[in-house]
Amino acid sequence: MRFLPRSAFAQTVLLIGMLLLINQVVSYLSVTYYFIRPSYQQINSLLATQIKVIFIEGLDHEDPALHKAFYEATGIRIMDEAQAREAGLNQARYYQFLSRQMSVELGGSADVRISPGSPSLFWVNPPQAPNLWITVPMQGLGESDISPLTIYLMVIGVLSVAGGWLFVRRLNRPLQALQGAALTVARGEHPKSLKEEGSTEIMAVTRAFNQMAKGVKQLEDDRNLLTAGVSHDLRTPLTRIRLAAEMLPDEQEWIRDGISHDIEDMNDIIDQFINYVRQDRQEKVERVNLNSIVDDVVRARHIESHHEIELHLGEIPDLQLRKVAMKRVLENLIDNAFRYGSDHIAISSHYDAKNREVSLCIRDFGSGIPEEQIENLFQPFTQGDKARGSMGSGLGLAIIKRIVDMHSGRISLTNHPQGGLQASVFLPVRALRG
Repeated sequence: MRFLPRSAFAQTVLLIGMLLLINQVVSYLSVTYYFIRPSYQQINSLLATQIKVIFIEGLDHEDPALHKAFYEATGIRIMDEAQAREAGLNQARYYQFLSRQMSVELGGSADVRISPGSPSLFWVNPPQAPNLWITVPMQGLGESDISPLTIYLMVIGVLSVAGGWLFVRRLNRPLQALQGAALTVARGEHPKSLKEEGSTEIMAVTRAFNQMAKGVKQLEDDRNLLTAGVSHDLRTPLTRIRLAAEMLPDEQEWIRDGISHDIEDMNDIIDQFINYVRQDRQEKVERVNLNSIVDDVVRARHIESHHEIELHLGEIPDLQLRKVAMKRVLENLIDNAFRYGSDHIAISSHYDAKNREVSLCIRDFGSGIPEEQIENLFQPFTQGDKARGSMGSGLGLAIIKRIVDMHSGRISLTNHPQGGLQASVFLPVRALRG
C-alpha cells in the first residue's frame, strides 16, 4: 500500500509540513529544557533555602505562632496533612524532576507539587517534617505559562504550512495548465497560447510549448490544404477516365467494368484521406444514448441476406457525443467485422459504474489477427492484410481512433478467447466540451 502522495504538489507540501513539525518539536524541547526547566530549578533551589530557614536548629517548627509569623512575613503557610488536603493539596500536580532536586537540596525524600492559579502554589513535603506541608505562593508561574508557548509554536507552524501551500500552488498552477494544454493537443485540438507565469524555468517551458503548439497547428493546416488540393485534382481526371470508359464498345464491357471498379476504389481511398484530415469538431455536441446510435446504424444499414447482427445492449446512461462522428465509428467497425471477420457479428454495450464509463464491443467470429500485429493497426496507413487480407489506404482504424480520442475515450482490439476479433470502445461518463 502506498502512503506517500504521488503529485509533486502534495509531496512538497508534505515535506514542508514534516520539516516544520520537526522544527517545532525541537524548538519546544529546546525552550523547555534550556529556559523553562532551568527557571523552575532555580525557583526550586530558592524554595529549598526558605524551607531550611524554617527548620533552623532552635526553632519549634510545629509552633502555631511561628507558622503565623512566617505567613504574615512571607506568605508561606505551614499545614499538617488534614489542613493541606482541605486547602487543595489533592488538586495539586506532582512534579518528579522538582521533587528529586528538592530531595537533594533538603537532604532527604521530598515531595513537590504545584497548584495552578494566581498566584501559583508550590507544595513541599520536607524530609525534616514528613507530617507537614509547606505552601509558597509564586506569581506568574504554573502550567498557564507554558500554554502561550505552545499556542505560539502552533500558530507559526500553521502559518508556515499555509505559506508553503500557497507557494507550491502558485508554482504548480502553470504546470497544471501545461498538462491540460498538452492533453488538448493530444486530442487534436489547438488551445490558446498559455500565459507565461511562474518561475523563469517554467516560463521558458511554457514559451516553448506555445511555439510547439503553433507549429503543430501550422503543420496540420498545411497537411489539410495539401490533402484537399490533391483530392480535388485527382477527381477531375478520374471523372474523365470514367466518361471515356463509358464510351467503350460493348465487346469491351469487361474493360469498362474493371475501370469503373478501380475508379470506385480510388474514390473510396480519396474519401478516406479526406475523412482522416477532416475535423469533426464543427459538429455540435449533444446528449445522446449510445444504444440509440447503434439501433439507427443497424436499421439504416443495408445488410446482405447472409449478414447477421446480434445485439446485446445493456442499460447505459446518456453521453455527451458528436452523433455523426460516433455513427462513423460504428459503421467502420461493422464494415471491418463483416469484411475481414465473419458474416455473423455481435454488438454489446455495458455500463461500468465503478469506473464511470460506457463500453461498446463489436465482435466477429473470424480467424482473428496475430497478437504482434494488433498494436500497430491504429497507425495511419497500416493494414491488417497480412492477417486477414485487406485493400484500401489503411486509414479506417486511424480515423476511428481519432474520433474516440476526441471524446476522451479509448479503443482496443483483442482476440476473443473463443475465436474472432473484438473491438471495444470505452467512453467516459462526463461532460464534454464542445
